[in-house]
Amino acid sequence: MAKITETEWIWRDGEFVRWADATVHVLSHSLQFGSSAFEGIRCYSTPRGPAIFRLEDHIQRLLDSCKIYRMEVKYSLDELVAASCELVDRNGVDSCYIRPMVLRGYGASGMVPFDSPVEVYLPCWPWGAYLGEGALENGVDACVSTWHRVAPNTIPAMAKMAGNYLGSQLIKMEALRNGFAEAIALSPNGMVSEGSGQNVFVVHKGTLYTPTINGTLLHGITRNAILTVARDLEIPVREQPVPREMLYGADEIFLTGTASEVTPVRSIDRITLGNGKRGPITTQIQQRFLDIVRGVTDDTNGWLTYVRAERAAKQSA
Repeated sequence: MAKITETEWIWRDGEFVRWADATVHVLSHSLQFGSSAFEGIRCYSTPRGPAIFRLEDHIQRLLDSCKIYRMEVKYSLDELVAASCELVDRNGVDSCYIRPMVLRGYGASGMVPFDSPVEVYLPCWPWGAYLGEGALENGVDACVSTWHRVAPNTIPAMAKMAGNYLGSQLIKMEALRNGFAEAIALSPNGMVSEGSGQNVFVVHKGTLYTPTINGTLLHGITRNAILTVARDLEIPVREQPVPREMLYGADEIFLTGTASEVTPVRSIDRITLGNGKRGPITTQIQQRFLDIVRGVTDDTNGWLTYVRAERAAKQSA
């Protein structure tokens, strides 16, 4: 798996610090109990310079996650949007991955977190295809995990919290150890939920299916974008419960997420899907999505925040 490629600067609570200086105490509450909220946001190289995909939506979801866990963030959405753009600009990267993080720092000794200060970090670094070279073109082999996703009203699945990803680690490691690139997990009632860090889409007889937001999976921002893209392409879409066996009879399956973008699945549990290659509907959706985020075609939905334009507007204000 790819290691982090360091950049020079990280935004920390309103100021930029050197990469190596963005540290937390070993007894910070988030390190002890997993109580940190985070986001993953891609910035793409476009003809108009670096552009961040759905930046405001990601920052709003970060703030919503913090609200659920009663973490008071002292920065507004607009301030964090501006800081993210300055971060990309200052680090001189055209394309990168931005990882906003809200942590509970050093203070509380037990589970109750209120004596730990809330700290906000914005790092970014270059990152290519999440599931490896050629995954977007050739697809990946996946399995159904033996690990289930969380039940509703246990851990809030719609909050993007570090602790939620302990289950994802088990799902992913199991897949890799068994020779698969990725895994799809089921909900406690045995229906399809999500991948280790992606939403799941199934194509059957020309219709696109994806599991409903049911308290077991993250309400993905890329998922939402793909639903919009599919409808724009006049592909029928159904959000509904998806049974496991529907995976095996699918014509196509693909995974979506900030890191994974739109990644085809060519087999499930060693059952080949379609002709074992990226299918036509996946190809159509993937191409339209990538053309939008890379600035090749018009961004009619206003999904891109152009870093230089945002910085220029801020400096002239």
